[in-house]
Amino acid sequence: MGKTNRITKRILGILLALCLVIGTVFSGANIISTKAATTKTPVATHGRLSVKGADLVDSKGNKFQLRGISTHGINWDVGAPYVNKAAFKKLRDDWGVNAIRLAMYTAEYNGYCSGGNKSELRKLVDKGVKYATELGMYVIIDWHILNDGNPKTNMSEAKRFFNTMSKKYKNHKNVLYEICNEPNGCDWTTIKSYATQLIKTIRKNDKKAVIIVGTPTWCQLGSDGTHNEVADSPIKGQKNIMYSLHFYASEWAHSEYLPAKLDYARKKKLPVIVSEFGLSAANGDGAIDKAQADKWFKQLNKYNISYFCWSLSNKNESASLLSPSTTKTSGFRVSDLSEAGKYIRTKYRARRKKLGKRA
Repeated sequence: MGKTNRITKRILGILLALCLVIGTVFSGANIISTKAATTKTPVATHGRLSVKGADLVDSKGNKFQLRGISTHGINWDVGAPYVNKAAFKKLRDDWGVNAIRLAMYTAEYNGYCSGGNKSELRKLVDKGVKYATELGMYVIIDWHILNDGNPKTNMSEAKRFFNTMSKKYKNHKNVLYEICNEPNGCDWTTIKSYATQLIKTIRKNDKKAVIIVGTPTWCQLGSDGTHNEVADSPIKGQKNIMYSLHFYASEWAHSEYLPAKLDYARKKKLPVIVSEFGLSAANGDGAIDKAQADKWFKQLNKYNISYFCWSLSNKNESASLLSPSTTKTSGFRVSDLSEAGKYIRTKYRARRKKLGKRA
């Protein structure tokens, strides 16, 4: 009986040892799996972004390109419903999107400075930042001036808003600030004066975040098709500043003049970001021009310039990435996309595949 007990104990000991080994293997596999899943997110891989010369670079100093999607105005029902984690995740995993732009209008209906509920709009921005952060994506907080034209019109509100946001997100590695979407009806000297003051407001709280400055004539880097005053006279004495260029592929003047202005800006070492573009005309509607868009993508990718497509919405206009008949706010299938959406998805996926680990 004693011998039998000893054998039984030995067997039990061996089984226990096997269980511990197997448990360790599975536990280790789980740790590896979790770690691998974490490192796959854009922010986990590339960390805090900064500006080096004319380029956006990651925490290791390597050139990095944001492939972003912009919401429509979150002050409207064509934009707000798409600020949700499932939608952002779908864009990240399926489209190859690594950044979201949260467009908050200032002067339009329900805008931040024109009767909108400021508290609710800030909460929606906070939700967007939260979802992007949880998904390891970069996010632009966009002060979306348009009809107000001159950014100084609502400068006091802008200072209060960005003071609040930069205090809240000063320790975030993934937040960028766009301080004036599309200045118009004013010159670069005025915009530059506004930007200098807003940059100081943000830098009191957040010393490192990338700040995007709008440029004259709806972000054309100058007062018209041939002027280059932004590249010739950038803001001095500030780090991690970029300048926005916007284009719409079906807008003849944009494709006629802006590519050369971008080339000039690069020669002058001006850090440019395309914080908004579309396939349609500038009003967001009409025919889309894939041929011109192809040319734009070729130029932007050559320079490794970041870009954000307008817009994640089912609004009945050709720039929208979702079909007007699509009622989903997440889980989009290819059949739910507009013609522009299908094109952009294909382009972004191809770019992610080409960049591989650098994506």
